[in-house]
Amino acid sequence: MAQFKLQPIDRVKDITKTHFVKNYYKPQRPVLIENLTKDWDAYKKWNLDYIQSLAGDQVVPLYNNEATKGKQKSAEPATEMKLYDYIEILKTKPTDLRIFFYDVMKKMPILAKDFKYPDIGLKFFQRLPVLFFGSKGSQVLTHYDMDLADLVHFHFHGTKRVTLFSPEQTKFLYKIPYAVHNLEEIDMANPDFKKYPALQHVEAIQVEMKHGDALYMPSGYWHFVEYLDGGFSMTLRAFTKKPKTALNMLYNVFFMRHFENLMRKWKGQNWIDYKNKKAVEKVNKTLEKLK
Repeated sequence: MAQFKLQPIDRVKDITKTHFVKNYYKPQRPVLIENLTKDWDAYKKWNLDYIQSLAGDQVVPLYNNEATKGKQKSAEPATEMKLYDYIEILKTKPTDLRIFFYDVMKKMPILAKDFKYPDIGLKFFQRLPVLFFGSKGSQVLTHYDMDLADLVHFHFHGTKRVTLFSPEQTKFLYKIPYAVHNLEEIDMANPDFKKYPALQHVEAIQVEMKHGDALYMPSGYWHFVEYLDGGFSMTLRAFTKKPKTALNMLYNVFFMRHFENLMRKWKGQNWIDYKNKKAVEKVNKTLEKLK
């Protein structure tokens, strides 16, 4: 089974603000912190049963592992379901349906009482804690976050595997133009180095997260997520102070995203096929320069 060249990740029990800023934030290096949530109520309370008990009748959009096609928007839900019923599925059987970017403050603000923003030197955007839910076997397309925030990702209930790629690896990842993800037909869990030879040059960081673990993902880091059990995670984000990164964020959010959806609506599958072709051509040019 093919696998990327894996680099180790620093794994610490606890961390001070000074140590985090010096060794991880300033050099933009990922780190997994094991005890960051140990004094949260969430560490004791957050599991699928608890979230289900608060779900009520609320209905949520659900996403799957299939690539969007034709005139679909770039991030379009596959279906919707009552949150209570969806969690019941997570507890009983595998599904590729996932909840993406569940806004805690809008949809379940009572959860904000269960956690606190870590004092590690990041200025968190406190209006947007978000949850992600998935089942055993479900995957999240390799991507980086459009807003280019520094992320701290907390996992609850079960385990998940996260594979990280630094921004320097972008040239080998078959990035799609006008998007923040790579070629959707690539199986990142078992990469085909013959069909996609640039992937042989990729260096990755892989980490398994358990209940309560916190993973720092620096701005612009690609991540590929695999749920090993049904569970959910919360991401807290801190926006950049760097002018160049801020400009790229504004471009992504206010131009690129809308341009992409407009072109999909106008050109449909032809636009998607064109971009996929361009992604491969660009990576092939990179490989030619390496020879």
